[in-house]
Amino acid sequence: MASWDLSVSVEELGVEAPPLKISVTSDLHIGGVILKVVEKTEIKKDWSDHALWWEQKQQWLLKPSWTLDKCGIHADARLCLTPQHKPLRLVMPNLATLRLRVCFSSPMFHTVIGICKLLNIRHPEELSLLWPVEEKKKKKQKDADVNEVDMIGFSTRSETAGSIDKLANDMPAFFANSPETEAVYKMLSVSQPAPAPETIAKMNRPTTKVDKAQINSRWLDSSRSLLQQGVKENDKLLFRFKYYSFHDLEPQSDAVRLTQLYEQAKWAILLEEIDCTEEEMMLFAALQYHIGKVSLTEQLVATCPAMDDLDSALQCLEVKMEEEYSAEEMLDTMTAPELHDYLKIFRPKKQTLKKYKQFWFTFKDMSISYYKSKEESCKEPIQQMNLKGCEVAPDVSVATQKFCIRLLIPEPEGMNEVYLRCDNEQQYSKWMAACRLASKGKTLADASFSTEVQSIQSFLAMQRTSSSNKAAQTDESINTHSLVSPRYQKKYKPKQLTPRILEAYQNVAQLSLTDTILKFLQIWQALPDFGLSYFIVRFKGCRKDEVLGIANNRLIRIDLGVDEVVKTWRYNTMKQWNVNWDIKQVAIEFNGNVNIAFGCVTANCKIVHEYIGGYIFMSTRSREKNNTLNEELFHQLTGGHEAL
Repeated sequence: MASWDLSVSVEELGVEAPPLKISVTSDLHIGGVILKVVEKTEIKKDWSDHALWWEQKQQWLLKPSWTLDKCGIHADARLCLTPQHKPLRLVMPNLATLRLRVCFSSPMFHTVIGICKLLNIRHPEELSLLWPVEEKKKKKQKDADVNEVDMIGFSTRSETAGSIDKLANDMPAFFANSPETEAVYKMLSVSQPAPAPETIAKMNRPTTKVDKAQINSRWLDSSRSLLQQGVKENDKLLFRFKYYSFHDLEPQSDAVRLTQLYEQAKWAILLEEIDCTEEEMMLFAALQYHIGKVSLTEQLVATCPAMDDLDSALQCLEVKMEEEYSAEEMLDTMTAPELHDYLKIFRPKKQTLKKYKQFWFTFKDMSISYYKSKEESCKEPIQQMNLKGCEVAPDVSVATQKFCIRLLIPEPEGMNEVYLRCDNEQQYSKWMAACRLASKGKTLADASFSTEVQSIQSFLAMQRTSSSNKAAQTDESINTHSLVSPRYQKKYKPKQLTPRILEAYQNVAQLSLTDTILKFLQIWQALPDFGLSYFIVRFKGCRKDEVLGIANNRLIRIDLGVDEVVKTWRYNTMKQWNVNWDIKQVAIEFNGNVNIAFGCVTANCKIVHEYIGGYIFMSTRSREKNNTLNEELFHQLTGGHEAL
């Protein structure tokens, strides 16, 4: 077979060095090419991490036994011999920058698994990498990276080890090698003091859903390698929780994961990426203030040893009870519980003036019915509303004793908006819990109903002002600029904010660090817009752009003009989804012959496809402790072209 010259540039020889010319034949395998190149460089070093990168095709040649002919490589190919692991700068959710050696040749999903293994973060499938917002070039670029920590030595050691040894407190053993490495682990696992107000003021703050959609266009593709996506050595990427479905949170094992999740939630609230009421903001500020204080002395620990396996214990109990029930007992319990009470209702679309009218309401299964009075409840209801798949949002002010529930109920022609007004906290807690469960397809008989009621009541209790200790606390100086979002900094002066934050603080001052962080995350997850990732799309047959919101259990369609939800579709009613990669259109089929199709305006449709597939993958995870990550299934659900 005739020999021909192949040009291969070698990174170790420098950028200016000309490519090496080696004589090859088409039946020479990739491993043989690397051997010839290494011999010609005459550099004695460990070349085991090096591989060939094909510049024109933007792909790695990672199969050493494949021949040049099988790979389709001819004399015009430009190859580069380069290390597969390179330094990368990661900006963590707590804004610390870590310089790590990561894999540039494997699919990004696998690279994220390696990063999480090193940083001791379980469930890497929940995280991903995205490009940061382009910063204006500053003269003093060095000052920007004062907070950068070099972990190249750490990552080199962990790459060689199959599994990482851990200490009793679940900290990877290599972090205990020196005071410097311990300080790095503490920086990751303990909430850090907030930056100066000037720094916060300069941070990128999305103000509209269009701005928020732009953020989601910057996610990297989990199926392709970093080098394939234009990431270069020492580039800066953001490391964030992408999927808002947090599985199996354990304070003892998840010190880094919990702290970073709290930091991401905190910045989402401070930078107004998610909306919350004034009372909720004061409570978030009080919880942040408390976390800042107790982080100086406490560490994250399991809340209580007996609580560790609460979920599994409850599951076992349910199974036992099912086995032990007699037929008569089963019949007795088959009568589903109901709620009955006088509530007030208001429907904005049907009335011009905001006037609530009182009716007798019943809540049964997943439906609300209402009648003129209690006596007429045996007759036909005025209206019956099925809440399965609806949007539920609180409209509450404890200070003014306002307890309203906002419902957006799906109907064939769009979303029907309804407000229910309750008289007191107890009534509100029960009806709100019932509405939330019904929206997820659960009835009042569900075991989580009482837990949901307690969760709502504890949240309301935290918003109550406690006047008893107020006077003793007003002299404390707190940095309000790092605790509330810019909207409230403009609305109130620090001397007005301080007493309000300290009032709320009295209700949380006795909580441990672990309980405070878990409470913060719980209230964050209860916000109406929690977990929604926005994209600007154009629905098939429509002439205007609209917003698609993707959550962990549903898709929502939002009218960009009036900023209102038009339609909701739940994943549990989805039959199939596919992407036409040629015209970049996503098509989804739901039960009841409902079909939707849209093209993506602000992002690549692969990102939307990956979000939907990713959330469906998250729902397949089981509670078993030995539940290993099914990489192949994740790739099948999110990979698109690459999965084929």
